[in-house]
Amino acid sequence: MRRRYVVRGEVQGVGFRYYTVRLAERIGIRGWVRNLSNGNVEAVGEGNEKELLDFESGLRRGPAMANVTELQIEEIVDQGSVLKSFHIR
Repeated sequence: MRRRYVVRGEVQGVGFRYYTVRLAERIGIRGWVRNLSNGNVEAVGEGNEKELLDFESGLRRGPAMANVTELQIEEIVDQGSVLKSFHIR
């Protein structure tokens, strides 16, 4: 399963991307994370249902200095490609 996330709130300049990499690696999620020009953070994660639910829970919390106000989640139709690791774009 693969999902796209947009995290809104105070999520840039607080270590959110590095937090997301560590979170994904701990859970076993593959994908990527990046800052968007509008101040949000975007991530794509691939894993099983339990892994993705754990990942989403962590994204809602964020690192200590973050203030997540909204987490938008979108299912991505499998395009046949497999993500091999999790990284910052």
